[in-house]
Amino acid sequence: MAGKHTERPIVIAGGGIGGLATALALARKGRASCVLEQNADFAEVGAGIQIGTNVFRMFEVLGLTEAITDIAFFPESLVMKDGLTGNEITRVPVGSAEFRARYRYPYGVIYRVDLLHVLLAACRTSDLITLRTGKKVTDFVDGADRVIVTTADGETIEGCALIGADGLWSKLRERIVGDGKPRVSGHIAYRAVLPIGEVEEEYRPSSVVLWAGPKTHLVHYPLRRGELFNLVAVFHSDRYEEGWNVFGDTEELDLRFKNAHPTVKLLLAKINQWKMWVLCDREPVRSWTQGRATLVGDAAHPMLQYLAQGAGMAFEDAVVLAHHVAAAGDDYAAAFRAYNEARYLRTARVQLYARLYGDFYHAEGVRAELRNELLKPVPGKKPGEGMAWLYDGITV
Repeated sequence: MAGKHTERPIVIAGGGIGGLATALALARKGRASCVLEQNADFAEVGAGIQIGTNVFRMFEVLGLTEAITDIAFFPESLVMKDGLTGNEITRVPVGSAEFRARYRYPYGVIYRVDLLHVLLAACRTSDLITLRTGKKVTDFVDGADRVIVTTADGETIEGCALIGADGLWSKLRERIVGDGKPRVSGHIAYRAVLPIGEVEEEYRPSSVVLWAGPKTHLVHYPLRRGELFNLVAVFHSDRYEEGWNVFGDTEELDLRFKNAHPTVKLLLAKINQWKMWVLCDREPVRSWTQGRATLVGDAAHPMLQYLAQGAGMAFEDAVVLAHHVAAAGDDYAAAFRAYNEARYLRTARVQLYARLYGDFYHAEGVRAELRNELLKPVPGKKPGEGMAWLYDGITV
């Protein structure tokens, strides 16, 4: 860890995965931060997330590899099946020796709650990180040598800089970018996690399995060292509700998947109560930085989940931002500009590819036939090579 830098702390608005990862990355560079979480405690909603090789590269930088490895699950393959016929479309053996040799890091899946707990535990061991709850940032003033942050309860907090990690509906983005509300995709996700023993062994392979159907897909995989089973069903809908923790309508789910393969229906029937969220993103922007204030993660570049890289991009943001803060000394405006410049094209690519993959997964008719043809295994082709631009990750 770099030597301690003595000045006002960097204020981080948001104590989710992106905010805590940023605090930890800054601490590794000797920079103090104060994380302001709007809720009464640090908690995550959601289900499982996939963590690609590029993310494990960031875990190594942050000193999290051992803790993550202890709680994650490492699938044998990423498998896509036809959601109507059940035929296998493609398979990427991410657990194979060949894949590991190519990318050097593993491919895993983890429960969001577990990932947050790992981050929180790491942050609590650092005397450079202050964690405060019940503090929702509503505004800020960018002064000549500081930022003054205002919270919903009327408190003002001074910092040397401000980082917005306040998610898709970021209040700070309204001030910095001002591009209105997020883009509603027309896709809804239903998610559930259950003890793995509640699913028959033949229906819970040690892989990430995606059943791609017309305007629908189901993805499932084990979590928490194989103790839990994660299910996410996605379909097109005009329903819209803000938030991540709304209860889903099983009648609508059954209707959307009425023609699905029997295995898909069997797995969906395992869940009596689903949590739903409406999938949103934004158009990529050239800049999410203004003076001594910048954004990370979903506040900067929210993306659909079809590349499974929302959390991954937040970890990359954290490491790159901390690198530039350390390199720029006390010039936070310069540091944030450099960070923004280093990140905007890569994150924009993930945002746009995620949209494309959503169409790919949900294709029907001739489009689905073409997708299946294009994804057929090619003899001699290295596993996952088409995603090398993403899985190779970044170096700082």
